[in-house]
This record gives sequence, C-alpha cells and structure tokens, in this order.
Amino acid sequence: MHITDAAWEQQVADLWQAIDDYAPDQFVAQLELLVAGLPPETAIGHFERASAQDSTGHPDIAVPLYRAALAAGLTGLRRRKATIQMASSLRNPGNADGAAKLLATELDAPTDELDGAVRAFLARALDDCT
Repeated sequence: MHITDAAWEQQVADLWQAIDDYAPDQFVAQLELLVAGLPPETAIGHFERASAQDSTGHPDIAVPLYRAALAAGLTGLRRRKATIQMASSLRNPGNADGAAKLLATELDAPTDELDGAVRAFLARALDDCT
C-alpha cells in the first residue's frame, strides 16, 4: 500500500461520514477505489466492500463479502460488525433462523461497545423466528 494504515483508515472514515453526499453507485465506486489500495483478498477489504453494498441496498451482494471477510480472518470490532450486519442482511429477506444462530454465538464474545447491538438484532431475529 502506498499510504499509511492510519491515513487509509481516515480516508475510509471520511468517506463513510460523507455517504449521504453520494449516489449509491458513486459511494460504492469511491469505496472500491480505497479498497484497491489494499493487498488483494484482505479481510478488511471484503468487509468494507460488504458494508458499502449493504448500505446502498444490496444485501444479496454483501452477505458473500461478509462471509469472505470472516473467512479471511477479520478481527476486532470489524469482525463483530460484520457478524451483526450479515445477520441483519440474512434476516430481512426471511432467514431469521440463520441470523439468530450467528448472533447467538456473539453472546459469548468478549464484551465491547457492540453488545447492545448484538442483543437488539438477536431479539429482532428471534421475534421473526416465532
């Protein structure tokens, strides 16, 4: 990568902060440009691409990218966010059982600021299972 990790992270954060300034396809294109600066097939790249697709109305494209990110060893808050976001993307088209299974495993994860989101999305998924 030709830019530092901190600089790249800031560019990603700035882009996400400005998402409403872009048409959906423009936002995805801008994110793809940033991800192109990473080594191919990186977990973070898959995650950011998945999040962009999810946020612009394409959960069907996002789910395989979230799976790829997790399979590639995504860690930290991004790993937990990927699990939550993928569960939401599965739940919306009717796979509440799959979403609940993903989120139930997160109850045993070390505690962090995403605990509330895990519980809230799990509750919604479980409600849809009944």
